[in-house]
Amino acid sequence: MPELAELSSPRTPADADHIQRNILEEHVELWWFQDPKKAILCYGMAVVLILACGIGGIILLYSTSSRSGEWRLAVGTTLCLLALLVLLKQLLSSAIQDMNCIRSRDQIELLKSGGFSDCLVLLLSALVLLVCGVVLTILSTTSMQLSPARPLASMFTSGVILLTAGSAILLCLLLYLLCTSCRRAAPRSLETGEIRVFTISGRLAGNRRLPPTSSMANLI
Repeated sequence: MPELAELSSPRTPADADHIQRNILEEHVELWWFQDPKKAILCYGMAVVLILACGIGGIILLYSTSSRSGEWRLAVGTTLCLLALLVLLKQLLSSAIQDMNCIRSRDQIELLKSGGFSDCLVLLLSALVLLVCGVVLTILSTTSMQLSPARPLASMFTSGVILLTAGSAILLCLLLYLLCTSCRRAAPRSLETGEIRVFTISGRLAGNRRLPPTSSMANLI
C-alpha cells in the first residue's frame, strides 16, 4: 500500500544548522567563538586602538619640553594608560578563556571578544579621547588669542586629532550596536528564507505547501 510505503521510507537527515547548534550547546569552550566575524572586528579594533594610543602617548612624552611640558605630559600619560587598559582587557579575556573557569553563558557573552565588555571599553576610550581633545582645543584657542606661539599651534593640532579619533570611535560603536540590534530583532525565518513543517508521517517538507488531504486522513 502507498501509505505503508510512505511510513516505511527513511527519514530526512537532520538539519546541519540544528546539529551545529546542539554541539555548541554541549561544549562550553566553543561559546567563545560563536560569532567569528564580530570577534575579529572587535579584536582588530582593539589592536588598532592599543597601537594608536600607545604610539601617540610615547611621542607626546618623548617630545616634552619646558615650554609645552605640562599638556604633553598629561595627554601622553593618559593615552598610554588608555592603551594599557585596552590591552589589559584583551589579556584578561584570553586568560579566562584559556583557564576555562567560567561556565556561564551570560558571563562569556560579557567577556568574549565582541561582547558587552568590548563595547564599554570602546565607549570609555572614545569619551577619554573626546575630553582630552576638547580640553586641548579650548586651552589652545584661548591662549593663542593672548600670545600666538608654535607650542600652542601644536596643542591645537593635537586637540583636533584627538577629537577626530574620539568621534570616529564613537560613530563606529553606534553603527556596530545598531547593526547587532537589527540582526537580533530580525526573525530567524526571515534570515534563512525557509519554512519547514513536520508532518505526522515524520517526513520533513521544506518550502512546500501541505496537500489538501491531511496525513491523518491518509492513515485512516
